[in-house]
Order: sequence, then structure tokens, then C-alpha cells
Amino acid sequence: MKAIKGPALFLAQFAGDEAPFNSWDSITKWAADCGYAGVQVPSWDGRLIDLDKAASSKDYCDEFLGVAKNNGVEVTELSTHLQGQLVAVHPAYDVSFDGFAAPEVQGDPKARQQWAVEQVINAIKASNNMGIGAMASFSGALAWPYVYPWPQRPAGLVESAFDELARRWKPILDVADENGVDVCYEIHPGEDLHDGITFEMFLERVNNHPRCNMLYDPSHYVLQVLDYLENIDIYHERIKMFHVKDAEFNSTGRQGVYSGYQSWVDRAGRFRSLGDGQVDFKGIFSKLSAYDFDGWAVVEWECCLKHPEDGAREGAQFVRDHIIRVTEKAFDDFADGGTDEAANRRMLGIDS
Repeated sequence: MKAIKGPALFLAQFAGDEAPFNSWDSITKWAADCGYAGVQVPSWDGRLIDLDKAASSKDYCDEFLGVAKNNGVEVTELSTHLQGQLVAVHPAYDVSFDGFAAPEVQGDPKARQQWAVEQVINAIKASNNMGIGAMASFSGALAWPYVYPWPQRPAGLVESAFDELARRWKPILDVADENGVDVCYEIHPGEDLHDGITFEMFLERVNNHPRCNMLYDPSHYVLQVLDYLENIDIYHERIKMFHVKDAEFNSTGRQGVYSGYQSWVDRAGRFRSLGDGQVDFKGIFSKLSAYDFDGWAVVEWECCLKHPEDGAREGAQFVRDHIIRVTEKAFDDFADGGTDEAANRRMLGIDS
């Protein structure tokens, strides 16, 4: 068995225009000071990384990694959540998601999609240049506006959406394979890959591509009332990345999963800082350890109540307390009788 690596911190929620969150040097020093051993990098944030340069220059990547190492942290993965979202956008969301793209392609869905694909491929190449074997992303969504089956969906609508989604992603997955990088889709509401069944539908259409994998985040399963522990049993071979994020779901006589368009504070399902929600992290760390998860425990701070810097500092210790130092021997080895095959046969009453 392998021990899970960590703690690491996803920097997307912390990067900003004020120190220490406005440069790669200062934010990695801050993360190390909070107690983190690694950081996951939002590849779209130019304050932290030049993605185009990282895709084309090994020297730049070596320097980038060197700054992090000198400050006491390792780069765990790159993230393309925002760019991946733009690989597939339903027209209903054109305006909402346009701000994720570069200014020169905003307002032009076709150019925006092409830009997004190039960005994701650049992040794959940059990951290879950094010697990192996994990249986080979103799948994007074409069918999401039709997630609820009313009005009745026309026959073939969902199938056509997933066929197209796979058509767009298959060449990207092939590039990932050429570069030795797993694409780990965060299973997330708002994406066409939002639960196990939809992941399977996509996986089948990309011919069980070896680079098509999962980013496991139990918080999104709590809010769907999905069994997040059994999910590990089912998909552990495809789970290559782990976001440690807490959540709670408290339905009332007035609201449930859909939460009546309320703000995050007033929703039945809410994201919380680690330890403040309902997720059974002891069960999760135990299962992932038993299945030899070979990756990082990456804190993603999202909380409707707690200050982010408090959540970050508490999160580092929370993960340390949950990482299991796996055993190299069985607890009852002291009672090993040292038997051999002949003794085994005698014990079973089998004639030699």
C-alpha cells in the first residue's frame, strides 16, 4: 500500500492582486508557511504562471518548479478547470462563461472553443515539461440545461450531446496519452460529467481511453445525496486526483437539493471548511489508502462562512491528521507459524 501525499492546496481560490497572493514566489512562500507540502496551480492565472511559455520551454518549467522548491512546496498538478469548461458550452451559458476566455475570443463561441482546446493542450504539454503525470479539468457541458427530465427530452438528445462531447475531447486525450498525462475530470454539477453514470457514458464514447480519469471531490456528492464512499469502491481504478473539500446537506420542509435559488449561506447544501461539514474523511482516506491511491490530498477551500486564510491554515493540519501512514506488515505477523506447502496439505487432510 502507498501513503497518500500531502497536504497540498489548490491556489485558485487564493490568487489575487494583493500580496502575498499576487506572485508565484510570494504565494508559494505563504502556502508553505500555512503548512502545505504541495500546491495545485490554476493554469489560467497569469499572475502565477505563463502557460504558453510553460508549454514550450523546459527551462521555464525548471525555473518555475525551482521557485516552488526553494520556498518549500512541490507543484502537484496544473488545473484547466476554466479552459475545460469552454471546450463545450451550451448557448444558454455563452454570456455567463465568456469571461473565462481571453478577450480576443469573447463573443465568438467557435473561436472561444478553439482557444480553450489549445489552452488545455498547452497545460498537458506543460505538465509533461514539469514531470507531472496528471492534470485537473472540467468536461464542459452541452446537455446540462436538460438535466431535469421535464419537459420530456426528445429521444436521442442526451446521446447526441455525449457523442459530441466525446468527439471534442478524444483528440485532447490522445495528446495527453502522447505526453504521459492523465486528464482528471472533476465530477461536478454544471458539467456533463456530474456523477458516476455520466462519467461512464463519456468513458464508453472515448473507447475507455486510458487517460480519461476522475478528480474525486466528495463535497459535490454530498450535495447530490450520492454515496461518496461506494463511489470509491466503484471507480478507484479511475480516481487519479483528490480534492479534500467538506460540505453539508440539511434539507428542510422548504428546500432540498435545488435549494430554491438561494445564496450559498441559505442553501440546504453548502460547502464548508474542513471539519465543519458532514463528510466522513476517515472513511475516505481509509478507502483510498486501501486501494493504493497514488496521489495528493489537495485542499480546495470553499466555505460560505469561514475566512479563507483560516480555512487554509486549518486545512493543512486537518489533512496531516487524516493521512494514514500505511503498514508494511500484517498486525498478526508475530503469530506466523512459518508453515510450508507440505504442512498446509497436512492441515487440510490432503494426502501427499
